Amino acid sequence: MDKEKIAYLAGLFDADGSITYKQYYRSHKKNSNKKYWTWYVRMELSMINEEVVKYIHEILGVGTVRKKPPHKTSLGKRMQYRWRCNHREALGVCKLFLPHTIVKKEKIKQIINHYEGR
Repeated sequence: MDKEKIAYLAGLFDADGSITYKQYYRSHKKNSNKKYWTWYVRMELSMINEEVVKYIHEILGVGTVRKKPPHKTSLGKRMQYRWRCNHREALGVCKLFLPHTIVKKEKIKQIINHYEGR
């Protein structure tokens, strides 16, 4: 991949994206009483510019793009577009973004360490 494009996307994500890396206790089935520790690993970026969100998806080749309509009571709000990737897909993106991030560097390192056991 083109290093300039990756650096651009990493900077964009560092500024506007979010990373969730946590473990929680939950049931895997709706009506089950059995609960297990589950890891929640997700990277996402939301913005009103659809072209940029689709560009992220196109360049990285992973994740999904979805529309997030404004709430009915929110006057003047616009449609948001969200790129999101989870688990092992997030690992691949983290490896690409690590050299170019500042703000989210620690969370990115946590995800890499989680999957690669460093």
